Amino acid sequence: MSFQSNHRTEQHERIANDDCEDLLLWACGLKPRHSSYLFCRWDNLFSVPKPKSLVTWVKNNWSMGDLEHEHARQTEVALFYPGPDHDFPKGRPSDVIRAPRTGNEFHPTEKPTQLMRAMIEWTRGTVFDPFMGSGSTGCAAVAMGRDFVGIELHEPYFEIACRRIEEAQRQGELFGSAAA
Repeated sequence: MSFQSNHRTEQHERIANDDCEDLLLWACGLKPRHSSYLFCRWDNLFSVPKPKSLVTWVKNNWSMGDLEHEHARQTEVALFYPGPDHDFPKGRPSDVIRAPRTGNEFHPTEKPTQLMRAMIEWTRGTVFDPFMGSGSTGCAAVAMGRDFVGIELHEPYFEIACRRIEEAQRQGELFGSAAA
């Protein structure tokens, strides 16, 4: 929420609608058949419907934040909401994923494709990302042979996402199909 790095030579634009929780609450209200995972900040937990559990992404580095009065954040959390057809396709996973941060080359809160692949393996059906950003979820989904629908309001990020997803489609799955 309201993320802006002060330590990049080339600054990313602010993320539209990232200064309020309205769209996070809207996304929490979606009713998927299988499951829903939504990344948020720890302080959003007080405002959202109670999730079934949280998944913690442990990064290989920490973010800056308040250097004097806050612990260095090395994690992000995703809310987990199971749908009526939920199961874990490959068995019950851990609630911790270790994946290196990206350099945020394409987006200020870019998620690594490795992280998104791990989470997609916990799901079935079409992968839907209503806040697609630079397309990491779409890249992971198409590389795994999964159908993907993404939405991104900011046209420059949408164009980046389309380019990255098209490249992932051209490259295909390198180590066999993981489609579920």
